[in-house]
Amino acid sequence: MTKKLFFLFFIFSLGAFSQEKITLSGTISDKINNETLFGVSIYFPDLNAGTTTNEYGFYSITLPKGSHNFQINYIGFTTISETINLVKKTTKNFKLSEEAESLDEIIIESNIEKINVRTPQMSVNKLTSKSIKQIPVVLGEADIIKSLILLPGVTSAGEGASGFNVRGGAADQNLILLDEAIVFNSSHLLGFFSVFNPDVIKDVKLYKGGIPSRFGGRLSSVLDIYQKEGNSKDFNLTGGIGLVSSRLLAEGPIEKEKSSFVVAGRASYAHLFLPLFDNDNKAYFYDLNSKVNYRFNENNNIFLSTYFGKDVFGINDSFVNTYGNTVVNLRWNHLFSDKIFSNLSLIYSDYFYGIILDFVGFEWDSGIRNINLKYDFKHYINNKFKLSYGINNIYSKFNPGEIAPNREDSGIIAEKLTDKYANEFAAYLDAEHKVSDKLTLQYGVRFSNFTRLGQDELNLYTKDNPVVFNEQFKKYESADAIGTESFSRTSSIANFNNFEPRVSLSYLLNDDASFKLSYNRMTQYLHLISNTSSPTPLDVWAPSGKYIKPQLLDQFAVGYFKSIKNGDYSLETEAFYKDIKNRIDYINGANLVANNEIESVILNGQSRAYGLEILFKKNEGNFKGWLAYTLAKSEQRTLGRNANEPGINQGEWYNTAYDKTHDISINGSYEVSKKWSFNANFLFQTGQPTNYPVGQYEIQGLNVPIYDDNRRNADRLPTYHRLDISATLTPEKNKNRRWKGEWIFGIYNLYGRENAASINFTQNRETLKNEAIQTSIFGMVPSVTYNFKF
Repeated sequence: MTKKLFFLFFIFSLGAFSQEKITLSGTISDKINNETLFGVSIYFPDLNAGTTTNEYGFYSITLPKGSHNFQINYIGFTTISETINLVKKTTKNFKLSEEAESLDEIIIESNIEKINVRTPQMSVNKLTSKSIKQIPVVLGEADIIKSLILLPGVTSAGEGASGFNVRGGAADQNLILLDEAIVFNSSHLLGFFSVFNPDVIKDVKLYKGGIPSRFGGRLSSVLDIYQKEGNSKDFNLTGGIGLVSSRLLAEGPIEKEKSSFVVAGRASYAHLFLPLFDNDNKAYFYDLNSKVNYRFNENNNIFLSTYFGKDVFGINDSFVNTYGNTVVNLRWNHLFSDKIFSNLSLIYSDYFYGIILDFVGFEWDSGIRNINLKYDFKHYINNKFKLSYGINNIYSKFNPGEIAPNREDSGIIAEKLTDKYANEFAAYLDAEHKVSDKLTLQYGVRFSNFTRLGQDELNLYTKDNPVVFNEQFKKYESADAIGTESFSRTSSIANFNNFEPRVSLSYLLNDDASFKLSYNRMTQYLHLISNTSSPTPLDVWAPSGKYIKPQLLDQFAVGYFKSIKNGDYSLETEAFYKDIKNRIDYINGANLVANNEIESVILNGQSRAYGLEILFKKNEGNFKGWLAYTLAKSEQRTLGRNANEPGINQGEWYNTAYDKTHDISINGSYEVSKKWSFNANFLFQTGQPTNYPVGQYEIQGLNVPIYDDNRRNADRLPTYHRLDISATLTPEKNKNRRWKGEWIFGIYNLYGRENAASINFTQNRETLKNEAIQTSIFGMVPSVTYNFKF
């Protein structure tokens, strides 16, 4: 009996030994500059297992003991195929080589590797450091935001307008992060350029759905941007000279292989030529990015990254508008073990905006500041189960506006709108679970708490109702405040708690195709108070509180993903439905500028959006490109608060200002030779919703148009479309010298389409006839840019 028991124990031990698991971990970086790479795929085909590197290039995977073949894939880099013999816990770092020498650019990528077909992550598009500069854009300035608009489900708020709209959502519903810091305004020159210098950007991800639990605070999307860490091997200069702006980036080691820095500056200078034409107007911007990092050892890295940008727009010195962003982030990466990676961040963000009206004699200053402390963990339990968890706390101060006289004879009395304060705390847990070879789940929950903190004066209203309905005139009106109440800064005016579950799944139909499904619940506590369809420097951010409820989103998405001919082609199709509660709406005639009683012009409504997205790509060969199509609907309604009230627009659904039924984008690039390449993109979009007059009345001999307040956004601007082309010349002498350069020649709006930014209706003072006047921003715009690297 003893021998039999010993034999069974021996057999069991052998079985246990054969199932022994070994953890392989490390970092993957660029061989040339030691820059860590985000999203690199490590795949073990014999085990049908794999993983990807995180935002800091770290990976970890637990595998059976023994010898295994694996592949490391990353777009634009040479694939590594090796065999590794795992007998004990192993740390192995890899350095990837670029497939070809080229200037740092940006290219839109899709998930085409099998490992990405398998993951439950959906509704995500990725941009990495490789050829946005090839995408023709206005005035030749490479632009990340403009490139996003070429993706399905993403539209612009209008030509020359700032911000972008995702799946029928408003521009303020996008969470924009630069090195984890919140950016409140992503545009320069009122929307002509974005604040992101393409030279310094390392990685960009746009989440449209299936948003991981670590993100919160916005409803429509997350634009997650990381800056480069800097070359820790050699000193380099990169830059470009264009017709409107120029840029320069310097990077290099502080201590070789251990620490590095990167500094990038960009500025426009077109305004310098205006005095030559006897023009006193001015419109310019500048920004500065910087980042330093230091590696203490294999387990500890610190990073300090900053961004500062400012815009100035003036008309004859009688009107001057300034606005900008400042962000600072101090981060500490710590590896607790080969399975637990952590990131601790302390972040400061400041968005400021101001106006000087010299002809009136006053200055206006406003802004929002926040301090964010966050601690995130990634726990690689095994190759079938990974956990992400963490906390973050954001303290915000809102300055709605301060008016002060700028000259003694102005007669303006200084006035300060009441500052507002809030604190937002969140904790999250997210799991990625490979249930079987075919089914993979990603599920989690985010808990958020928002506290509206005390302020000096809070308006009080009869029955706590800041908006009243006038029965006689059948319209909503602002109620008069009956007094104010003061609170200490540590007290709570309002408190909100929300659980936000998230779940995504991927079911593998075969090695090259999968079916994916996702559900998101998200909460937004901040609201952009604006009477335009895109953000402007005059817009004010308001926190939820006693009179303004937080917005709540439920989004469902389903999709089919297919890799064709080993990834030479790819097809992505998704259908989505979004339902939003407590979307703010404005009563007719609402005054939003310098209003200290903003709650008296707001009602809580709801919105919804649904649609179908298709993205077909050709990923390999001399000719590459994609076709993106979106069919969608975005609507809003506000019902009456009781049976006697009609609500907004008679309580009926109406088009949001960013509803675009059809959106088609075609992009193509063709490499003729190492010297010449050509690029083009075509855009077609349904016209933006607007309102046309329904009648007119006469006053002092002039006809004044009448608009129907009960048919909001019932009309549309003309269809938007344009064709852009560019050619890139890379001189052959680049090959054998350190200085490398390239010329990019482009034409924006090749056939000169006059797309309508707006249409105004008035009476011609000379002919006395009614007329519609269309405002167009751009006709055909040629450009030339010289990019260099040393």
